[in-house]
Amino acid sequence: MTPVESTGLLASFHDAHSESYVHPTLVRLDLAETLITKCQDEAMRMDHVSYACERDGLLATTERISAALGVDAVRGGVHPRFGTRNMIIPLADNKYLEVVEVLDHPASDKAPFGQAVRARSAAGGGWMGWCVAVDDLAPFEDRLGRSAVPGNRKFPDGRELVWQQIGILGLIADPQVPYLLKWEGDPSLHPSRIYESDVKMSSLTIAGSAERVTEWLGEPVEKPLEDVAVQWMAPHGTPGILAVTFETATGAVTI
Repeated sequence: MTPVESTGLLASFHDAHSESYVHPTLVRLDLAETLITKCQDEAMRMDHVSYACERDGLLATTERISAALGVDAVRGGVHPRFGTRNMIIPLADNKYLEVVEVLDHPASDKAPFGQAVRARSAAGGGWMGWCVAVDDLAPFEDRLGRSAVPGNRKFPDGRELVWQQIGILGLIADPQVPYLLKWEGDPSLHPSRIYESDVKMSSLTIAGSAERVTEWLGEPVEKPLEDVAVQWMAPHGTPGILAVTFETATGAVTI
């Protein structure tokens, strides 16, 4: 037994008869419970929002958004399995905004993600959806009755961003619900880490209902949203994201 261990046991013995005494085992159990709760809380979190480019294309659309937020956008790359490409605006709190464009490629006709981007851009562009990152996609695969699909994007230096995703068909049918993904590989490649950003996503305005999204997630919708507020509005037409508000160096900006 080390001196530290001996001192700790001796202190516990002398304090055992005081009203404030807490047995070391109980302290350890309490700490373990806290860690488990923290891990559970982090098992589902808001990851990013997706904006389908407008009719003047990816670069022009991204330039307008990045100028409004007062930050730089970064080229993402091509998603070969989906027939799309994107540009990235990193945000605070491990979140990001992607502007995405469909490519004239057979993959975009077959992949639901490519179909979703094409449909939203054909309608003039705008917010396509939001995404929740999870640690385990199996419960969603079981509930939806289908398997997640792999996604990837390669960097010029050969590194590769990889993930699994599910729920795009749900988003196409009901754009208020998020799709879900599980990041794989090197966590330092997460798009929010391209550079450190002070721009924070503060709120969403969604045409839809919290009850519907809670049913879709199987968890209270507040869980993944954390500190991102949501204003729910009755849909008059197609449900989905109507606006996103960001806190920037010059104040709140709503897009």
